[in-house]
Amino acid sequence: MPAIHTPLSLTFKRFFDSEKSGGILLILCTLVSPGLANSAFGTSYLHFWHRQVGGMSIEHWVNDGLMAIFFLFIGLELERELYSGELSDLRNALLPIFAAAGGIAVPALIHFSLNAGTPTQPGMGIPMATDIAFALGVLALLGNRVPASLKVFLTALAVMDDLGAIIVIAVFYTAELSAPYLLAALAVFGMLLAMNRLLRVMALLPYLAGGALMWYLMLKSGVHATIAGVLLAFAIPYSSTQDDEASPSHKLEHFLHKPAAFLVLPVFALANTGIAISPDWAQALGSTNSLGILAGLVAGKPLGITLLAFVAVALGICRLPPDLGWKHVLGAGLLGGIGFTMSIFITNLAFVGANAVIDASKMAILLASLSAGTLGFTWLRLTGQPGASHPDPAPPSSR
Repeated sequence: MPAIHTPLSLTFKRFFDSEKSGGILLILCTLVSPGLANSAFGTSYLHFWHRQVGGMSIEHWVNDGLMAIFFLFIGLELERELYSGELSDLRNALLPIFAAAGGIAVPALIHFSLNAGTPTQPGMGIPMATDIAFALGVLALLGNRVPASLKVFLTALAVMDDLGAIIVIAVFYTAELSAPYLLAALAVFGMLLAMNRLLRVMALLPYLAGGALMWYLMLKSGVHATIAGVLLAFAIPYSSTQDDEASPSHKLEHFLHKPAAFLVLPVFALANTGIAISPDWAQALGSTNSLGILAGLVAGKPLGITLLAFVAVALGICRLPPDLGWKHVLGAGLLGGIGFTMSIFITNLAFVGANAVIDASKMAILLASLSAGTLGFTWLRLTGQPGASHPDPAPPSSR
C-alpha cells in the first residue's frame, strides 16, 4: 500500500513557513497576556476584554466573531486536503486518520475517567485538540533533523484533529437550541451550495454575504456561531482539476492565511490567556479537571496517536513512509499534546460562567502545552539526524 508522499510541494512549504512565523507570534502573545494580567495594569487589561460593544463583550466578539474567520480558514484547509491534498487519497490518509482518532479518543477517555459524573465532566473535550500553528512552529525549530514526511504527517494529523474538534463543538457544546434560527441558517447554507453546484457562481462576494447572514442565524440558534465558518468553506467553489490559482476557495484561503496567523490567533491568545493567578493556583492545578487536561494532553495524546497508528500498520491497513520511524511518530504524538487554541476555545464552551474553573483549565492547558512542546522538541532533537529532510523542491519552470 503506497506511503504518504515525502517531497514537499511549494504550496505546502509556503504553508509551513507561514505557520512557523505565526506560531512564534502566538508564543509571544501567550507570554505577554498573563504578564499584563498579573501586572499593575492587570485590572484595566482584564476589564478591556469584558467591555460591552454592540451587546457583546470584546472577548465574546473575538471568540464568536473573529474566530469564525479562523474556522473559515480551517474549513478551506480541510476542503483542500480532502480534494487535492494529503487526505485526497484514502490510502495516504489512513495513517494520519487513525493517528488522529487515537489522539482524540485516548485524552478524552483519560479526562472522563477522572471527572465522570462531576460538574467538570464537560471538560473531556478540552484535551482532544492539537494546535497546528504551535506544533508546526516547534517542528520548524528542528530544521532538517526531522524527515519531510514527518511535517506532512503532523499537518495531516492536525487537520484531522481540527475536524474532530469541530464535530465535537457542534454536537456536544451547543447551548439552548432555537430550531427556527437553525433551520434558517441551514437554508442559507443550502442556498450557497446551490449557487456553487447548480448556478456555478464563481464570485466570492455573494458567498461572503451569505456567510455573514448564516453566522448571525447560527449565533441566534444556539449552535456555536463559528461552525458557520466551516460550512461556508465547503460551500465556496473548489476544483482540483482547474488551475489552482483560479479557484475561489484557493483565493480566499490565500487571502486569509496571514490574517489568521498574524491577527486572529494572536488576538485570541491575548483575549483568552489573561489569567490572574490566585494564591490557590497550585490547588486548582490539583483538581481532577486540571489533572485530566494535563494527563490527557501530555500523556494521552502521544499514547493515542502512537498506539492507533501502530495498530493500523500492524493490521496492514497502512504503512509508514520509508523515511518515517516510530520514534518520529512518537515525537509527533508529543507535539500533538500542544492543545492551546482549540483547547482554550472548548474550555470557554464547556464551563460557561464558571470563571474559576475556566482560569484553572487555561492554566492547565498552558502548562500541558509547554510540557508537550518541550518534550516533543527534546525527543526529536535527540533522536533526529542532520540532513533528514529532503532538499527543497526546485521552482517551477516558467510557462
